[in-house]
Amino acid sequence: MIPWLTQAEAIEVLTVDRSISKSIQLSFPNDINIKPKKGDFEIINYVLMSNEIGERWSVVTLTNLSSGNREFSHDHLIALFADGSRISPLQYKLNFKGQETQSITVSFGVHKFPILSIYSSNEI
Repeated sequence: MIPWLTQAEAIEVLTVDRSISKSIQLSFPNDINIKPKKGDFEIINYVLMSNEIGERWSVVTLTNLSSGNREFSHDHLIALFADGSRISPLQYKLNFKGQETQSITVSFGVHKFPILSIYSSNEI
């Protein structure tokens, strides 16, 4: 443990779970048809992070595939959790220029199960 952190602070520290550069194929049922908002954003890669209290975060690198400016919003992404649930990150907005690539850090809140994958409408 880092000596200058209290025990409460230490359990809030995020650790990297894994880095993903290619989409993995998972086949959980999606009975209520939860899908990301259609958009021009492609996920290049993402890094999954969590802490001992169950917070789930990710650094996601996205490219705007359009030649025009686009606004990214949280509902352009969906995380698939190990229990099969699908959740968008907490509210987030960011402007992208045409063909621009940016990395963003988003929170998926607190969840008992880890994130298995993150996808946009272009990865379905």
